[in-house]
Amino acid sequence: MAQRRRPPGNLTGPGKLDAVTDLMDKLTEDLKSTQLSPPERDSALEELKLYGRDPRDARPIFTNEGIETLTRHAFDSTSDTTCRNALKVLCNALFLRSETRQMFVDLGYEAKACSKLQSGSWNDEFLVSRLILLTTYETNINLVKLIDQHQLADTMVQNLERHAKRLDEKAARKTAYFDPMEGMALEETLKLLFNVTNFCSERVSKFAPAVSHIVTLLCKDDIPATRTPLVPPFSLFINALVNLDLSSGPAQAALFPASEPEVSANRLIDLLDLALKAYPESELEQTTSPLVCVILSVYEHAPDAVRRATQGRLLPTEDDRKNVLGKGDTLPARLLRNSTNALAPQLRTAISQLLFDMSDKDATKFVKNVGYGFASGFLFQNQIPIPEAASEGYDVSSGSSEGASSNIRKAVNPITGQFLDAEQSISELPEMTDEEKEREAEKLFVLFERLKKTGVMSVQNPIEKAVQEGRFEELPDDYEEDGDGDATTKKV
Repeated sequence: MAQRRRPPGNLTGPGKLDAVTDLMDKLTEDLKSTQLSPPERDSALEELKLYGRDPRDARPIFTNEGIETLTRHAFDSTSDTTCRNALKVLCNALFLRSETRQMFVDLGYEAKACSKLQSGSWNDEFLVSRLILLTTYETNINLVKLIDQHQLADTMVQNLERHAKRLDEKAARKTAYFDPMEGMALEETLKLLFNVTNFCSERVSKFAPAVSHIVTLLCKDDIPATRTPLVPPFSLFINALVNLDLSSGPAQAALFPASEPEVSANRLIDLLDLALKAYPESELEQTTSPLVCVILSVYEHAPDAVRRATQGRLLPTEDDRKNVLGKGDTLPARLLRNSTNALAPQLRTAISQLLFDMSDKDATKFVKNVGYGFASGFLFQNQIPIPEAASEGYDVSSGSSEGASSNIRKAVNPITGQFLDAEQSISELPEMTDEEKEREAEKLFVLFERLKKTGVMSVQNPIEKAVQEGRFEELPDDYEEDGDGDATTKKV
């Protein structure tokens, strides 16, 4: 009985290698003397795409000859279908095997790639943007040349403008058709924008017009309610803004329009509020750090009215001061807690810098705004002198819960930032359990050990000192306390 032939693309091992070799030979020969009909050529590329998703037993695709064959079909063919089919195989190859990226760059097809990026097709924008994106890793590609001679920056700005206009059209016509490829194309353009501005910082000014279109997309696109906020495209909007100059005239006009100057800052703060609620501490470093950096940059270049509004949303309010600062679930409280997040060093630095900037970069105001407990670490790390009055009590204006201040001044604990009249006395506090006491003792031990390692000042761990003086006694496992606080031992 004859063995049933496996469908194209489903072969493995030597059978797959033979099939890939045969397909590459046909496509290479087709470039010399046209032997395949358009449907045959496209069918061969489709089958090759399936095999190329796994580099095992597909070596002919990843050789110099294979990359050249695919590149010529991708950029020299007169058929859009053939070009895109070849681009798909080529993108997969460059993604899976890093050595193929330099092979492509050496062929000198960058000019044609930039030209195809201007076609106005979502498919071409997606595929070519991904192709150029991959060549920014581990190659000697000349990005300055692509920008200056082949209009890469101009083309990318035009594509972003197209996406922004489409969003306005969809908002005007709520039933407008949405092509999934459109969203994928936008995401690849934003990724490419970040990489090019990151690896070619000397040409960042060429992308200045992009700020307007990114801000339009950021502020008008709906944040999905069913998933975490900082996912594409919103995470990519943020990343794209990280490297761009927000001080230029066009950027200022886009970020702070006369009709609604606070719109961009509010959208960014809304995203921050959602992100600090949505992500666990271990994920905040990667997801939220760029957002805080963008908020910091926007604040730096914002007009006074926008600055005051930002301060009103991010600095502790009167209601926050009814408790120790950093407690509770308000945005300022969560922001303060993450300014000391041990799992997110970049995030905590960015948050502290933002809070310091919102305090007019004045150490005294900084301490008053966030409390000495949260301010001290940042001031020490940045070698900023600690204000003489940092350990002394001070007053802040008290007003409505909405933040409107009055002439009434209320005393504040300088360490915690809490109103003194809201503090609980020791007798009102619940007694700590043995487990809580042990955890606090362990924290204190670790803090003293870290302080010793800094070499800043001579300190001795109190537990270490107690042991040396004979005041420390290790208790047996069956130790327990009687009602009067005296140690007892269970009888066996």
